[in-house]
Amino acid sequence: MKKHTQVEVDITDLSHDGRGVAHVDGKAMFVRGALPGERATVRVTRSKRHFDEADVETLHTRSPERVEPRCAHFGQCAGCSLQHLDPAAQIVAKQRVLAENFERIGKVEPERWLDPLHDEPWQYRRKGRLSVKHVLKKERVLVGFRESNPRFVADIRRCEVLHPALGPKIEAIGDMLSTLQAAAQIPQIEFAAGDEAVALVIRHLEPLSDSDQEKLIAFAREHGFAIYLQPGGLSSVHPLWPEAPHLSFTLPDHNVKLDFEPLDFVQINGGMNRRMIALALELLDPQSTDRVLDLFCGLGNFTLPVARRVAQVDGVEGDTELVRRAGANAQANGIDNAQFHMANLFEDHRKAAWARQDWDKLLLDPPRAGADKVLEFLPGKATHRVVYVSCHPGSLARDAEILVRKHGFRLSAAGVMDMFPHTAHVESIALFERD
Repeated sequence: MKKHTQVEVDITDLSHDGRGVAHVDGKAMFVRGALPGERATVRVTRSKRHFDEADVETLHTRSPERVEPRCAHFGQCAGCSLQHLDPAAQIVAKQRVLAENFERIGKVEPERWLDPLHDEPWQYRRKGRLSVKHVLKKERVLVGFRESNPRFVADIRRCEVLHPALGPKIEAIGDMLSTLQAAAQIPQIEFAAGDEAVALVIRHLEPLSDSDQEKLIAFAREHGFAIYLQPGGLSSVHPLWPEAPHLSFTLPDHNVKLDFEPLDFVQINGGMNRRMIALALELLDPQSTDRVLDLFCGLGNFTLPVARRVAQVDGVEGDTELVRRAGANAQANGIDNAQFHMANLFEDHRKAAWARQDWDKLLLDPPRAGADKVLEFLPGKATHRVVYVSCHPGSLARDAEILVRKHGFRLSAAGVMDMFPHTAHVESIALFERD
C-alpha cells in the first residue's frame, strides 16, 4: 500500500511494541495509537514488502480499555507507547506476550502463572538518558526522549514517568541549557536518582567555560541536583557540584544499603525493584545451609539480600567497577558470606573456580541477550532450583527450553513484572525446579 494512503481498518491485536495490528488484503499493518477492538481510518506512513505502518487519523469506535493519557506529550514523545491503554490491560497484554514467547520459542508452558507484579505507574523512573538538542529555529534547547522518528527530540515541558524531583523540571533544564555558551555542544544528559539525591551527568563535546560551569552549579543549588560532567568516555565522568556527591538506595526489608555511581546499572523502577527482590527470594526459598550462585549480579542487588539468609552466595558480573562496588557494598553492610567475581558471562568459564563448585540454587538476571552461553556449562548437577529474572521474553523463552530440555528442569512458575509501566517492555520472572 502506498505511503499516505488512507484506509479504514479493524484493529484485532496488539503488537509486541504496543501498536495496534490490522490486516488489509492479507497484509499486516501496525497502527500507532490504536487498540484491539477499535475501528479507525489510518494513514500509511511506511510500506514494506510484508507489512505496512500507519497512524490513526480518525477513531470510529473506541476500546473500553482506552484511557486519556496523563502526559500532554503522549503521541509525540516515544518514551511511552501505552499511556492510552488502561494499566490493568497493559499488564494483561504483557502476560500474553510472555505466554506466546514461551509457546512459540521455548515450546514450554509454566505449571502455574504467577500473579502479575506491579507498583505505582507514575513517577517511577529513576534512571535513564535524556536527549538534548539546540534548535535554532525555536531559539531554545529541547530536553527529552526521542520522537518515533529518532532523528528528532520531542519538545516536552515535563515528564509524568520520571522521578518526581526531575519530571516537572524538564523545561527548566532546557531553559538553563539555552543560556550556556556550549548549548549546541551538549547532546545528552543521563540521570540517576538515589534515595536522597538526583544526579545529572552532562555530556559535552567541548570544554565548558568557567561561566557555563558557574551556571550549572547555580542551577544545581537551586533545584537540589548533583551535577557531573562527561567530556569524553565513561571514565571521564566526574562531579562538578557538590565535590563528593553520594548516591545510594536502601532495601529496608533486608537491612541493605547499596551505594552506586551515576552511570552504574541499577533497576530503573525503585518500588518495583523492592517487590521484585521479595518475589525472587520467595521463589528461591533460601535456607540457612544453602550455597547460592548469582549470575549477572551487578552491584549486588539480589546478592546481598540473599546473603542475609544463606550460608554462602557468590556473585558474578562482567563489569569490573560493578564487581568492585558490590564487594564494597557487602563490606559496608557487614556481610561476610558474599564473594564477587569478574567474568564475561558471554564467554566459556566452565573451568573457573566459581563454576566448578556445587551450588544448591542459581539466580540469573541477564541483559536482553539472555544467558544461553552460561547455560552451556551451568547449572551443575547439584543445583535443584533456578530463579531467572528477565528483561526480554524472547531470550527467556529460548533459555527456558535449554533448562528444560538439556538440564532436566521443570518450568514450575512464571509471570510478568511491570517494571516499565506505559511502555511495551516486558520484564518477567521464572522458577525452574528439578528433583
